[in-house]
This record gives sequence, C-alpha cells and structure tokens, in this order.
Amino acid sequence: MTTAQEPSLEALDSLLGCDALCLFVAEDDRPLSGAAGFVDWRLGGGLSRVLEQGFFIGEVDDRLLFPTGGSLPVPRIFAVGVGREASLDAARLGNLLEGAAAMLKKAGVGSVALALPRGGGLGDEARVEALKRHFLPGFGSGAVTVLAERGVRALLGGTR
Repeated sequence: MTTAQEPSLEALDSLLGCDALCLFVAEDDRPLSGAAGFVDWRLGGGLSRVLEQGFFIGEVDDRLLFPTGGSLPVPRIFAVGVGREASLDAARLGNLLEGAAAMLKKAGVGSVALALPRGGGLGDEARVEALKRHFLPGFGSGAVTVLAERGVRALLGGTR
C-alpha cells in the first residue's frame, strides 16, 4: 500500500509503526530543505552535524544509517546521497530508487516513509513514474508513505 503526505513536522510525528525513513540528500542542499530539513530539526541538527563532519556529504551513492534515538516515531533513518541537485536526471533517479529499495529490503525494513529527491528539473510525473518503476517493485509488498509536495501527492492519489 502506498500513501502520500506533505513533508512536515506533523507528518513525521504521524509515522507510528513505520520501520524506517529513507531520505535522499543532495550534496549542495545546505541548509537541508524539505523532509530532510524537518528531520534535521527533530534531531536537533544531528544530520547537519554529520554533514559538517564530512562523514556523509550527499555524493552519489553515499549511504548513512542514522538512529533517531526516540526523536521521531521511526527508529532509524537511511540517507542516500544524490550528488548535485541540478544534475539529477531520470536515469540517476531510477538508479537511486532501485538502490534504496534493495538496501531497505536487505535491512529487513517492512514499512518505510520515503522522501523523493528533487532537482534536475524533473517534473512530478517523472518522479512518480520513477517511484513506480524503480522503487515499489524492488521494495516489495511493504507499506510505503511518500513524503512529497502537492503535485506528487495528487498523482499518487489513486494508490492509497
């Protein structure tokens, strides 16, 4: 089952029963925006500190597992590097989503909140198509909550 919510503090607080949160972080998205910004706020700047230390910077295929320590209803965050936001294209988005699905499945995640990456001039239709073609089949039958803007949520309306 796939549902969609606006990325907000309230949406994050409503993720009860979700095994994990998967964020896509661009190396040039500073300060963090969208769902990543809200997550960072809830973590008291924890993601920003990791970025400042250079342990995870958001390069293509950078990966980070981050425990929430009870700051969010989900126990862990998987962050995936996107590279430069402007260079995100449909092919890279597909690869990132396939890799994320495989990573989450390997980690035993049964339900996930997923914040779709933005950038590269990709429209909402292209992002939803990539989600349906590259993430959902690889993730399996687990519940997926997509944290996304109004246009993406409208396109996913029929998948609830």
